[in-house]
Amino acid sequence: MWFDSGVSWSAVCKKREELKFPVDLYLEGSDQHRGWFHSSLLTSVGNEDRAPYNAVLTHGFVVDGSGRKMSKSLGNIIAPHEIIEKYGAEILRLWVTYEDYRDDIKISKDIINRLVETYRRIRNTLRFLHANISSDFDPRRDSVSYERLSPLDKWLLSRLQRLIERVTDAYSNYTFHVIYHSIHNFCTVDLSALYLDIVKDRIYVEKKDGVKRRASQTVIYEALITLLKLIAPILSSTADEMWSYLKDFVKEESVLLTDFPLPKKEWINAGLEEEWESVWSVREIANKKIEEKRAAKVIGHSLDTKIIVRVPEKEYNLLAKLGDELKDVFIVSQIELQVGSEPDVTVAKAEGTKCERCWQYDTDIRTTGRFPNVCRRCEDTLSS
Repeated sequence: MWFDSGVSWSAVCKKREELKFPVDLYLEGSDQHRGWFHSSLLTSVGNEDRAPYNAVLTHGFVVDGSGRKMSKSLGNIIAPHEIIEKYGAEILRLWVTYEDYRDDIKISKDIINRLVETYRRIRNTLRFLHANISSDFDPRRDSVSYERLSPLDKWLLSRLQRLIERVTDAYSNYTFHVIYHSIHNFCTVDLSALYLDIVKDRIYVEKKDGVKRRASQTVIYEALITLLKLIAPILSSTADEMWSYLKDFVKEESVLLTDFPLPKKEWINAGLEEEWESVWSVREIANKKIEEKRAAKVIGHSLDTKIIVRVPEKEYNLLAKLGDELKDVFIVSQIELQVGSEPDVTVAKAEGTKCERCWQYDTDIRTTGRFPNVCRRCEDTLSS
C-alpha cells in the first residue's frame, strides 16, 4: 500500500496532461511523515533525484471541544453536512481557518456558534461599508486624493496596508488562523469600534459633496474592495455576493477574477500609527468615564457631554494638532485640552442647546429663521 501511494507522483501526475511533476503540495495528516510522505520522498529521490513536491503541509486531527477523539460510541461526531445544512458552507470554511491546524483541531456546537457570530460581524461590516457609498458615491468621480485626506483617514489606510501584508504572508505560509484573526480584528476594532464609529457623523451630516465626507467615502470604498479580495479564498460566496452590488464601479464580473491586492507602501506610515495609538489610549479613558456617567443616568449619549482632557505635554501637542477633528474622534460636543502630569478626563454636561439634526450641542443655535433649532454647520449644509 505504501509503495502504491508512494509512486503516485509517477503513476498519476507524470502521466496526466492536466497534472505536473513535481506537484505543488502534498497535504495529509501528521501520521503520514512515516507513511505516504516518506515513501513518496524515497521513490522520487531514488528515481528523479528530487522530492515529488514543492511543499508539504501536515495537519492534526479533528477532535471535539474537550479534545477527545471523535467516535460514534461517545456521540461527539459533528458531520460537515450538518453544519452546511444549518449554517451554510461559509461557516464551515471559516472554521477551517479558525484554529492552528498544526495541532489537533477542535469542533463543537459552542465553537460553531462563536464562528456564526464572527461571520455575522464580518458580513455586517461589509454591509455597513457598502451602505455608506451605495447611494451617491462614484469612485471615478468623487474620490479624494491621498494628500487631501484627514489624519484619521490616512491612519485607516495605513492599517489597511498592514492588513494586506499580514494576510498575504499568511496565505503564502498556509497559516490560515492568522487570516481569520487579522480580518476579524480589523473589522471589529479598526473599522467598527474606531474609524466607522467616528466618521458616521461626517457621512450623515456633512455636505453631500464636502471634502470631509467624500474623503471618508473614498477610504470606505478602498477598505471594502480590499476586504472582499482578502476574504474571497475563504468566504467566497459572501465576497462574490457583495461584489455583485459593486458592478457599476468594477470591471470584473466576479471578485474571483480580480488580482489579489498589493500593499501600497507609500500609504504605510509607522509614525502616524504610533501617534494614533496614543490618541486611542486617551479616548479609551474618556469612553470609560463617559460610560460611568451614562450608567448613573447623568447623560444619555456621548454627544451630551463636554470633556476636559488633561494629558502630558507630548500627548497635548498630539491631540491639539487634530484641531476641530478632535471632538469628532472622541464623539463629544465639546472638548477642552489641558496639560497635566497623568492622562485624566473629566466629564460634564455639554454647554448650549442640542442641534435637532446632528445632535451635537452648541451655544449658538438660533430658534428662528429658515432652519431653526440647528447648529451653524447644519444650517450651512441645509442652505446649500
